Amino acid sequence: MNKIIVIVFVFLLTTNCSFNSKSKFWTKEKKIQVDQDSKITEIFKKEKIFEKELNPELKIKLSAKPIKNSFINNFDNNNGRTNYNGSLKKSSRFKFTKIDKFDFTEPEIIFDNDNLIFFDNKGSILKFDNASRLIWKKNFYKKYEKKLKPLLSFANNEKVLIVTDNLAKFYSIDINSGELLWEHRNPSPFNSQVKIYKDKFFAVDFDNILRCYSLKNGKEIWQFKTEKSFIKSQKKLSLLIVNEKVIFNNSLGDITSVDIKNGGMLWQTPTQSTSIYEDTFSLKTSDLIASNGLILFSNNKNEFYSLDMNKGNLNWKQKINSNLRPTLIGDLIFTVSLEGFLVVVDKKNGNVIRSTDIFKKFSKKKRKIIKPIGFIVGLDKIYLTTSNGRLLIIDILSGKTISILKIDNKKISRPFVLNQNLFIIEKNSIIKLD
Repeated sequence: MNKIIVIVFVFLLTTNCSFNSKSKFWTKEKKIQVDQDSKITEIFKKEKIFEKELNPELKIKLSAKPIKNSFINNFDNNNGRTNYNGSLKKSSRFKFTKIDKFDFTEPEIIFDNDNLIFFDNKGSILKFDNASRLIWKKNFYKKYEKKLKPLLSFANNEKVLIVTDNLAKFYSIDINSGELLWEHRNPSPFNSQVKIYKDKFFAVDFDNILRCYSLKNGKEIWQFKTEKSFIKSQKKLSLLIVNEKVIFNNSLGDITSVDIKNGGMLWQTPTQSTSIYEDTFSLKTSDLIASNGLILFSNNKNEFYSLDMNKGNLNWKQKINSNLRPTLIGDLIFTVSLEGFLVVVDKKNGNVIRSTDIFKKFSKKKRKIIKPIGFIVGLDKIYLTTSNGRLLIIDILSGKTISILKIDNKKISRPFVLNQNLFIIEKNSIIKLD
């Protein structure tokens, strides 16, 4: 019986379900028509990079009053017009063990009155006085942790120093004696600025979670989760504390504002399409800065943003390719593009007022590999560091590079200013310039 069923099935299959053109199983054959005149449309077009001078002869004179010590407990990240106009003729060094991962860090100096706090390759915390003398040196890492060469981030007030690191450790020490007060571990390493506000401090970890901790004992008070990224951020994330709000960015380009008391979300503004993963993985966003109801920042995707601080709405967007922290002075925004142009923007509408080529003194071959690292705006000059260890002195009035000082042959940090001294970090020392 089974054999008969099989024979019938094979007969029906071969007669009715053949692959020839007469079979009813397939539709009729059709020739595929090729449109020779059709063009491929690029869905995601790359934005044209702003690489030209604009109004280079325009003179810009600053009238805003200089800010003294804007690098101490700066909640809005806007250094403004710093009270610095040094001669850059004398220098001294604060030396420490070479940081092997220096090229992949964004190190920051912490100032405590006239003293400096930094770290070395094994996680030792160093406190120097203004004459380059070591006040104290402390290390709270075990032998195996020292071999991992932790990278530290700091925040301080007049009493304590908060430390977070890329090993998921965070702790508090007495800023005067260097003694450990408490120590904890986080589920994920940290990768952000640290901010102290009253009895709390804040940091963002590699899971894109903003965490609020007690300054007294380090216990978590609240947390706010944003979308987790498969790839860890290549750049330190940024924090602002303004009007009882904490505003921060994550590795996906989202800007989020939360209530400082309970972590409740006030608004969130995405700046990147999550469907374009390749772009998201390589995203590098500048530090956020805040002033007069605005949040300003840019990225290496040729985007400069102005957001409303209260609602997160977009005020304007300009095509400037930069991941350097901008500076707002009065109605003028100063930034430097990754291609080596000093760009001055009107904060009200985002229009570029002036663009000058400050890399003109470099040869065409060199400028292709040189990148700006960071800058400050002084009384009448801008001081910019580069990836090849140079310090450019730029005239604000004309926007032209006056001179170039050789600090090192490799990457150096952005400049820091305290009491008419300019500080730059290199891999094994902090250089002080008068």
